[in-house]
Amino acid sequence: MKTQSSFQKQVDTVGLLYVVPTPIGNLEDITIRALNTLKAVEIIAAEDTRNTKKLLHYFEIDKQLISYHEHNKQMRENKLIELLKQGKNISLVSDAGMPAISDPGYDIVKACVEEDIPVIVLPGASAALCALVGSGLPTNEFYFYGFLPRKKKDKENELERLKTIKATLLFYESPHRIIETLEFLHTKLGNRQIALARELTKKFEEYVRGSISEVLNWASTGNIKGEFCIIVDGNNGDELEQDSWWTNLSINQHVNHYVEIKDMKSKDAIKKVAEERNLPKREVYQTYHIHSKK
Repeated sequence: MKTQSSFQKQVDTVGLLYVVPTPIGNLEDITIRALNTLKAVEIIAAEDTRNTKKLLHYFEIDKQLISYHEHNKQMRENKLIELLKQGKNISLVSDAGMPAISDPGYDIVKACVEEDIPVIVLPGASAALCALVGSGLPTNEFYFYGFLPRKKKDKENELERLKTIKATLLFYESPHRIIETLEFLHTKLGNRQIALARELTKKFEEYVRGSISEVLNWASTGNIKGEFCIIVDGNNGDELEQDSWWTNLSINQHVNHYVEIKDMKSKDAIKKVAEERNLPKREVYQTYHIHSKK
């Protein structure tokens, strides 16, 4: 067990790691405490030193910068720990928002905790929380996921895991993959209520609210610039009921339900049954057609 008294005078010469959130767009969102901390420390560990230089220049702060990002964090970790043990105070910043939340930071914080180096976290901007509050969807319970996997199968598996969660779901997504991700959400979660938030705190801040199908139609018009937060209504019970109706049916009965009752083509029915049962489409196809030949 470890305890940390963050603001008691340090007996030894160990430095402090300050985790400092930076604005997600509007530079005026930085706090006075954050500015004072950036001015006071000896070193700033930055995700991208070029971006951080712009921020520091705007507020007339001149400090030594060390890069700390996803691709060099293992190499930099020992260096930062060594500097902290020498008594240097270091601020950790990402390009925007709170470090360690879908940004580098977790590993160095963990290393500091293991080395008994105090970690001081400052409150500040967070795109996910801004989007959640502005979404109009429930805020009493929420599940932050961040970026879904890029590979199709991995994305499907994660959404399958998340679809029964009752809490509001929070995702990040780039403009290049937003349509694909919305399509996956529609297929795996159903036509839930959703909100897209883009360009938060900036001049072109925009919220798009509605069902997933409505928002998907909007996105298909091509107005998809900027980074997105996706806020999705949690499972209110309807999906669970929909999932369970076919439990006692065989694969063939399940397919025939869509063919005979819903007037779907067999290939479309097979695809839908494979999705609902989380089975390979080939397996459903073979089972259905083998049985049909008997």
